[in-house]
Amino acid sequence: MSGKPLVVVGDTLLDVDIDGSATRLSPEAPVPVVDVERGWHRPGGAGLAALLAARTHEHVILITGVADDAASRELSDLLASAGVRVLALPMRGATVTKTRVRAGGQSLVRIDRGDAVPIPGPLPQAVADALCAASAICVADYGRGMAALPALREALTAAAVITPVVWDPHPRGAEPVPGCRVVTPNDAEAQHFCGSGHRVEEVLCERWQVDAVCVTLGARGARVCGADGSRTHIGTPTLAATGTVREDTCGAGDRFAVAVTDALARGADTVAAVTSAVDAAARFVAAGGAAGVSTPVPAAHGSPLTDSEPDAVALADRLRADGRTVVATGGCFDLLHTGHIRLLRTARELGDALIVVINSDESVRALKGPSRPVMTAEDRACVLMALACVDAVAIFDEATPERILATLRPDIWVKGGDYTADALPETDVVTRHGGDVVIVPMVAGYSSSTLIAAARSGHVKGSS
Repeated sequence: MSGKPLVVVGDTLLDVDIDGSATRLSPEAPVPVVDVERGWHRPGGAGLAALLAARTHEHVILITGVADDAASRELSDLLASAGVRVLALPMRGATVTKTRVRAGGQSLVRIDRGDAVPIPGPLPQAVADALCAASAICVADYGRGMAALPALREALTAAAVITPVVWDPHPRGAEPVPGCRVVTPNDAEAQHFCGSGHRVEEVLCERWQVDAVCVTLGARGARVCGADGSRTHIGTPTLAATGTVREDTCGAGDRFAVAVTDALARGADTVAAVTSAVDAAARFVAAGGAAGVSTPVPAAHGSPLTDSEPDAVALADRLRADGRTVVATGGCFDLLHTGHIRLLRTARELGDALIVVINSDESVRALKGPSRPVMTAEDRACVLMALACVDAVAIFDEATPERILATLRPDIWVKGGDYTADALPETDVVTRHGGDVVIVPMVAGYSSSTLIAAARSGHVKGSS
């Protein structure tokens, strides 16, 4: 290979796994309440393919769309720490984030957020150069638009003449470019592309004008068909006999496609490359799949459920662009109580989304004294984001939230207490951007400071 890079092309997502326990049902609906215990994050989509490639190949380049938000910066850090060089193409919108919530090892829900799409245009010279210099190219299409970019498709078509190109397709994605060495749909995808039948590989080879189509079959291995009509079934290795091969898990398809690409880059023929990839994918699944290459979310980073300020701003911008109403409220929220819950629910009912801005730990100490807060900003944000009425949380360092409100520009700013709008320092910035201030009376008898003091003295009684 003489130091040539292995290049991965496609849509990159942020995957977040949240694990916890569920021992009770919510009083609001017959759904489990998950107490979050730990979280992991990792690049998803083409980012995961590049991460996996970097484990066996010393020089990996990822060509992908990069948005201007916190999730993309997080992805950049994760990929850089794995030794992946990212060549960015511009995106509009928010990075796609997939959050999987599990309790006791059982998946409960997956939450998808983000709407980023690539911006068509000419390829940067660095991208064109990387494709020309590649030892092999893996296109990990996740149906988000990267593989459909005209300039990128033109460059991939030209590269396929002299460089092995492996295309991992998606039902909502673009068709592979002509001349690919191998296209790797799974069985369900192959049926989707051409309907049921016993010779779907031959049909797809002819339709796509590619050298070979390899249909992956999970624990049953893979079936590869060449443009010359040759057919080979490759079973899983001896792991199958021991019962350690499980159902296909997250990332197995990426591991397979990358392994084929790596083998072709090293000079293997198609059948040999698929054989090594079946073995690699089986071992990947047996080792726990994508969970084995995930990174724990550090405490200083914040909860995986917590939106950072840039994400809250992106949410506000998207809603405003759609003509929807953005509501914001704020405070320390050092000890969440009934008064807070009623305030938050009332605020959420005033619009289409509620963003809560909270004082940082330093800001709370300046306002409340050195013994506060009793909960860190990350923990306070995590608790708030667990509430169905809260859509995003942002943390500010100042004593009052004017700076962050100037960025968020909420349509409605809600404040709880006995204030008047004229007495609030943030009223000016809210009204200057066309927003309204709404005062919601707090519930009598509930105060974080009073409750904390009572708890420390051991005299907590009801709501006092």
